[in-house]
Amino acid sequence: MSMSHKKLTTRILAAAVLFCMLGHSTIIRAQRERIRLDEDWQFAFGNAASPEKDFGCGTEAFNYLTKAASVHNTGPYSPKFDASGWKRVDVPHDWVVDMPYSKDASHSHGYKTVGHKYPETSVGWYRKTIAIPETDKGRHIYLQFDGIFRDSRVWVNGFYLGGEPSGYATQVYDISEYLNYGGENLITVRADATMEEGWFYEGAGIYRHVWLNKTSTLHVAPFGTFVRSTLKEPYDRATLTIETTMENSGTETVPSYRLRHTLLDREGREVKSYEQEGSPLAPKTMQTISTELTVDNPRLWSVDTPYLYKVRTEVLRDGKLVDTYMTTTGIRDIRFDADRGFLLNGKSLKLKGVNMHQDHAGTGAAVPDALQTFRLKRLKEFGCNAYRSSHNPMTPELLDACDSLGILVIEENRLTGVNEEHVRLLKRMIERDRNHPSIILWSVGNEEWGMEWSGQGERVVASMRAYCHRFDPSRLMTVASAGGPSVLIPADVAGYNYILQNPIDKYRTEYPKRIGIGTEEISGCGTRGIYYDNTKEGHIATLNRTPDEKDGTLNRIGRGWRFYDERPWLGGLFYWIGFDFRGEPNPIGYPQTGSHKGIFDYCGFPKDEAWYLKAWWTDEPVLHIFPHWNLEGHEGDSVSVWAYSNCDEVELIVNGKKLGRKPMPENGYLSWETVYRPGTVKAVGYRNGKRLLVRTVRTAGAPRRILLDADRDTICADNRDVAVVRVELQDGKRNFTPAACIPLKLTVDGPVRILGVGNGDPAYKEDERPTDRNARTYHVKTFNGLAQILLQSDGGTGTATLTVEGEGIGASTREITCAR
Repeated sequence: MSMSHKKLTTRILAAAVLFCMLGHSTIIRAQRERIRLDEDWQFAFGNAASPEKDFGCGTEAFNYLTKAASVHNTGPYSPKFDASGWKRVDVPHDWVVDMPYSKDASHSHGYKTVGHKYPETSVGWYRKTIAIPETDKGRHIYLQFDGIFRDSRVWVNGFYLGGEPSGYATQVYDISEYLNYGGENLITVRADATMEEGWFYEGAGIYRHVWLNKTSTLHVAPFGTFVRSTLKEPYDRATLTIETTMENSGTETVPSYRLRHTLLDREGREVKSYEQEGSPLAPKTMQTISTELTVDNPRLWSVDTPYLYKVRTEVLRDGKLVDTYMTTTGIRDIRFDADRGFLLNGKSLKLKGVNMHQDHAGTGAAVPDALQTFRLKRLKEFGCNAYRSSHNPMTPELLDACDSLGILVIEENRLTGVNEEHVRLLKRMIERDRNHPSIILWSVGNEEWGMEWSGQGERVVASMRAYCHRFDPSRLMTVASAGGPSVLIPADVAGYNYILQNPIDKYRTEYPKRIGIGTEEISGCGTRGIYYDNTKEGHIATLNRTPDEKDGTLNRIGRGWRFYDERPWLGGLFYWIGFDFRGEPNPIGYPQTGSHKGIFDYCGFPKDEAWYLKAWWTDEPVLHIFPHWNLEGHEGDSVSVWAYSNCDEVELIVNGKKLGRKPMPENGYLSWETVYRPGTVKAVGYRNGKRLLVRTVRTAGAPRRILLDADRDTICADNRDVAVVRVELQDGKRNFTPAACIPLKLTVDGPVRILGVGNGDPAYKEDERPTDRNARTYHVKTFNGLAQILLQSDGGTGTATLTVEGEGIGASTREITCAR
């Protein structure tokens, strides 16, 4: 072969390779991309009372509502605007965490200085610049905000995209036509938290994830699949119904296409596949196509074995793959029965649930994904198998964690109503979340006092039930009543908020076919580690150790569990509340800033009542005695020592004196009367006549040692993952010091940042995170011997070291590995 022939051949091969690469690249570019836009936003406060002080927003002669991307716009939505002095933040972000407290601020929101009285800190602006390559031209590109609190407006390159009044609705905006391809693009968001949407702490800002989605013009619509399973005993075969909503965002009709659905097991192996033809799809329209797959011997999703499948939906046009959409699903059978309660896969299962708000010490409402999982694992460790979102749609990643951990969910709509505004939000919640196997009920409202006793309430709930069934025919719905009977009549499942407010046994006689659950029940909790009221400091003792004024009950948390456990026709209960939360600081008010009705405190440290639930909600041997034995100032006073345990019998010994061995009643507790003198309290638990557990509580001395423990030794070096560090103070003999409240200095070295701190005090009013996100030192004060530090990856790899020291105590260190 001649040299010139070889060169020609080489060029032809190179051209062929290039052609193949370009062809492959074209297919790849047409495929779906989902890009997280959480990092490197600019943030500044606007002003809710003055447009001029709000960066002149909307004051131009041709504002953003008068003209599209008017050249006269000079506000933050304009690329010409100078935001060089704005603060850099990552989202999820809650700016209220950094606001000071004031007794004149909103009681509901924990006295943080945000809301109608504080216009200068109730509006926040965000800006972010992103590059869009020239090769993306011709694709469908849309922004997705999972949650902005609240009353948001969004712009891209000065074009006003619209807004969302609710702080809990996911927003999707098509930005394909507004982009500068091959250049920079500006995203601007304005959030206005002046008006409260709930009566609890809600935070403010872009407090959930932001996504940039890129697809072919022919694609599965956002949240466009609905996978549900139908199966009957003996559960050896399941039918999967797959509904797919297809969208043509282009300007020409798509004459034909094919859908290929593939069911994948947990390891990603193909279980079954099916292809179907799609009908012609006109431009800017959608169509929904349904198909069924039969699965033999499916692995069932349950609370103990939460097995997850994935459905891969592929879109083929002219034989080429143009879109791939993944849907996580679980195959399970859920039913509610008027006589057997709740059934999962044919077996009665009592719902052992808690209500939860989404906020945490150090982060507010902007809870990182890893911290969401930490909170759920804490609940499950103590026997919880169910979660009611209070009182709004949940963060998607929180639902993902419930799916993977095996926690059943009641997801709740924010506001009850049947006009267009309410229905669109109900529809958006259901269509976004209906693939989650963890969800067992949709809730359409909570304690709507204005309609609970009226015919209006019955009519509204009946209409919302019809909407729920239309949007999701695979699940029932509920509504929670504080005592009004009318809203319960049309509900699929009656939600009883508190047995002292609802005559449940009477309803059983009147409505024998009614299905019921306890959507809220009192926990009786107070401030962790407090056994004598100190209202001046915002602390109260547990209510469980004092008689209820209505029925004389001691151990109110036990009253609720016994009631539902003894009635097999009730599906279970959800305690109010799982974790303490900021806001609703009842009954004291300021200086209390948060609720102390949680079974766990604001950091997730268990209160005594958590051990009652662990004793009766798990099979793990439990023996917990309280109060602690550092009751300074009460020497010589009578004191009742309680034991929460699932042992058959418990013996108590106080300062060497035996106070007796008592049998443990079912779902109960034990108590002994004694006199407080410093020393030792010892409990011995017996099962089947044999000693099983021994617990000893000693009067501790001054703190001399710091114990650091983390929920994980290794976190992902992704700039998002979080390690939760528990700080415990001990005396010189390694006894826990349960009343120690002392300041500590924190220092970090290595690839982490101090995301935030807390200690579980419901009257906490200290700063919760550094103003400089790169700060290497910070502080936290312990509350009753404990504190919590949240360490977040800064994106680097290696070993991070946390050092904690206190005056007269010395230092303690903990290492965390950050790895990819």
